[in-house]
Amino acid sequence: MARKKAKIVLAYSGGLDTSIILKWLQETYGCEVVTFTADLGQDEELEPARAKAEMLGVKDIRIVDLREEFVQDFVFPMLRANALYEGQYLLGSSIARPLIAKHLVTIAREVGADAIAHGATGKGNDQVRFELAVSALDPSLEVVAPWRRWDIRSRAQLLEYAERHQIPVPSDKRGEAPFSIDANLLHTSTEGKILENPAEIAPAYIYQRTVDPVDAPDAPETITIGFEGGDPVSVNGRLMTPAALLSELNRLGGRHGVGRLDLVENRFIGMKSRGVYETPGGTILLAAHRGIESITLDRAAAHLKDEIMPRYAELIYNGFWFAPEREMLQALIDRSQAFVSGEVTVRLYKGSATVISRTSPASLYSADLVTFEESSITYDHRDAEGFIRLNGLRLKNWAARNGG
Repeated sequence: MARKKAKIVLAYSGGLDTSIILKWLQETYGCEVVTFTADLGQDEELEPARAKAEMLGVKDIRIVDLREEFVQDFVFPMLRANALYEGQYLLGSSIARPLIAKHLVTIAREVGADAIAHGATGKGNDQVRFELAVSALDPSLEVVAPWRRWDIRSRAQLLEYAERHQIPVPSDKRGEAPFSIDANLLHTSTEGKILENPAEIAPAYIYQRTVDPVDAPDAPETITIGFEGGDPVSVNGRLMTPAALLSELNRLGGRHGVGRLDLVENRFIGMKSRGVYETPGGTILLAAHRGIESITLDRAAAHLKDEIMPRYAELIYNGFWFAPEREMLQALIDRSQAFVSGEVTVRLYKGSATVISRTSPASLYSADLVTFEESSITYDHRDAEGFIRLNGLRLKNWAARNGG
């Protein structure tokens, strides 16, 4: 028998699965359930979640607009690192989970709850991300993961439970299991159904934020992004809040088909999965940020960032946002951004976001130094001879030993 709880705070989307979980928690633990719905810019009406929670007897319903916090405190720090998991994935789902967990913990403390609950399945990464975050933020809280505890083992049993408890079931949820869709201001991801076969081509109708690059405008569009201290602050000269800026870049990138990714990735729990991602604004920002860094970062600093980036991205993907090693890497990354300010011009065309110019008051680029023409900066070409000789010394020794 389940141990009775004082209160449970549930990460609640208002969808079928979390509505069933809500009822199951009430039945199983006989306690009050507080629902928390995060507005992360998922482009959905969130008030139906409130109505459904009220219908299921919830008295304390929290719907919180986290869009600015999400972009400012989670997306932008990650973009400063140019983070890509396995060289491609911009971590749109991964970076949202620690923010949701943070607020679950905060609400649990406010209401005196002794547990939080989530709707992540036992096969996915999100269960790990939620629970590692809670471990770091408040290890006294228990985490209830119904998909690992209840005896529901099939879609038919899920629907039967919903109908037995008069939980509304949308008509499109009664048949074959739908695509699993996650959306926030940074991305959309789609998994399941036909996508479970990596040999099958993703159907066109699953794309939500981007036009097919083939159908994108035949004329390119040029935009300019302003940066201060490594963070984007303006688009085409207009200062914007972090969430508004990312929304605008999503709009611009989406109409040019920028940011599509069809990826088979390695989940932390040990299996491969295939997902289709759309990250138009994030793709533009990654290109632009690397563009401004190319003229403002010292060579060794830039190369060091590139060396630690895979480790940093893996930490986020695996759920270690609040771990000390991620915070240590963040301090290093943020220190590198002190002079990463200026403007980058990007051309959007048929699915691509291409940097075509960059300027900065803190630029390390010297036209005088690199020119093939006569320069005002003294550079003695003969110095290269000694430089090459010293760097070649070990190679000559190695070749001599090998009979070269």
